[in-house]
Amino acid sequence: MPIYEYEPCSGDCRICKGSFSLNRSISAPPLEKCPLCRKPVQKLISGFSTPKIVKPLSVSDAKNAGFSVWKRVEKGEYERQ
Repeated sequence: MPIYEYEPCSGDCRICKGSFSLNRSISAPPLEKCPLCRKPVQKLISGFSTPKIVKPLSVSDAKNAGFSVWKRVEKGEYERQ
């Protein structure tokens, strides 16, 4: 579930401290008001995390994941490994 960051459209709030984060479903309707202070909010552009690849994928890793692996034989010709 993604984490969305929001801030009030105008001014700060002592309740939500100016910005807040929420775990929300992608299919959830857009949030228009702060759940605490009920002021209008806008969604911020935030960072995201990506998985780290520890090692390069090998042919056997690709096959185990269900991919077809092809080897180049000649120019324009490939055969399945």
